[in-house]
Amino acid sequence: MYAALWRVLPGPWWVRVLILLVLAAVILYLLYFYAFPWVFQTVWPSEESTVGGGG
Repeated sequence: MYAALWRVLPGPWWVRVLILLVLAAVILYLLYFYAFPWVFQTVWPSEESTVGGGG
């Protein structure tokens, strides 16, 4: 798979490396700001608790 990706990218090796670094940065940005918060909200228990509700 990586060899196929390497062959598809244009330019000399240093341009390919630069493109892959930019793609990795974009993927990490999207994961950090969109995917991880969504997973945190759906998996983590809510802040509301009915145990020990004072009174």
